Amino acid sequence: MAHVVIIGASTGGLPAAYEMHDMLGASHKITVVSNVDYFQFVPSNPWVPVGWRDREQLTFPLAPPLTKKGINFVHSAVQTIDPDNNRLSLANGDSLEYDYLVIATGPKLAFDEVEGLGPDGFTHSVCSIDHAETAKTAFDEFCKNPGPVVVGAVQMASCFGPAYEFACILETELRRRKIRDKVPITFVTAEPYIGHLGLGGVGDSKGMLESEFRNRHIKWITDAKVTRVEDGKMHIDVVDQGEQEVEFDFAMMLPAFKGVDAVANVEGMCNPRGFVIVDDYQRNPTHQNIYALGVCVAIPPVEATPVPTGAPKTGYMIETMGTAIVHNIQHAIKGEEPEAVPTWDALCLADLGDSGAAFIASPQIPPRNVQWMKKGKWVHLAKVAFEKYFIRKMKKGESDNFYEKYVLKQMGITRLKKK
Repeated sequence: MAHVVIIGASTGGLPAAYEMHDMLGASHKITVVSNVDYFQFVPSNPWVPVGWRDREQLTFPLAPPLTKKGINFVHSAVQTIDPDNNRLSLANGDSLEYDYLVIATGPKLAFDEVEGLGPDGFTHSVCSIDHAETAKTAFDEFCKNPGPVVVGAVQMASCFGPAYEFACILETELRRRKIRDKVPITFVTAEPYIGHLGLGGVGDSKGMLESEFRNRHIKWITDAKVTRVEDGKMHIDVVDQGEQEVEFDFAMMLPAFKGVDAVANVEGMCNPRGFVIVDDYQRNPTHQNIYALGVCVAIPPVEATPVPTGAPKTGYMIETMGTAIVHNIQHAIKGEEPEAVPTWDALCLADLGDSGAAFIASPQIPPRNVQWMKKGKWVHLAKVAFEKYFIRKMKKGESDNFYEKYVLKQMGITRLKKK
């Protein structure tokens, strides 16, 4: 009997655990380890600060569906990984041995890289449900005495979509509250141009998102390095323009990501930012019984930019990583060579409040075989429907190719070819 341990139980780890169980059956043991005891649907977090969603709608306890499916669940952070002895040391004092390890931790939020950034400083975040709830409390208070707003993403950020989403969602909510005229909005980003998205742009994403911002009277500053944040004031260094100050009464800035400490500290497994290095089969080349999926995976930037940016890991890419890992662990248990290779394609449904933008970049790094982007009310509706579909499936313990069967179908696109 092989023991497969999965660290992390969010939108990458939990579906992978279900699929692993369905593939391997009861003859092998699967354990999920998570530092929180609940699942959260992270893509919907930008709706929380404006009151369109709450914790109850986006989270549920992990133990019931995992236990019902016959998957062991351990609620504890991982302190150290000992790959030479195939052992984890947990924060609860226990240790856990494995035959195969799947790392799906997500990122460490590197607020500390910019003085004054983050919920412990002077800006808010939508990277977790806790942060989004804190932002809601601040936003409700802000609306009593509205003023300037700053939204965006700092240098080395790799997940730009939620910043665009939140800027437009917030703008929509301000109009609904009849206070939009009192709130100047500035979008501050490390991207070299609006719509770069860490992908070198997708189709006419530059023109489309610039047009969206113009129609919403959202100003923007690109090529911006945030040097520090004070109460009500953001200091930025803009390429070819020098230092500037942007005032705000409410700010939401996405941070850069790093690998979590327990993962980053394993010698020879990660790049300098702490992201897990993997081969075509999602295995770490140094420790080939360790696999990784999702944001914790090392992916090089699509291109060099004047202010450093990272490459995003979107839902479809993460889903295919998980499926590939499941199949390759099954091959490994049988003593076979790995065969499954994921598609590292970018696929996203981005909500824009009362509209939305959908894009596909295949492959993620240009030149591409498929480059597609459209916007419309249908994207907003599709994302709302997908959220409900995904959470319902996760609560039931059902594995599926969610993005392939649902999102691509909404776009009218058939299965993308593997790389």
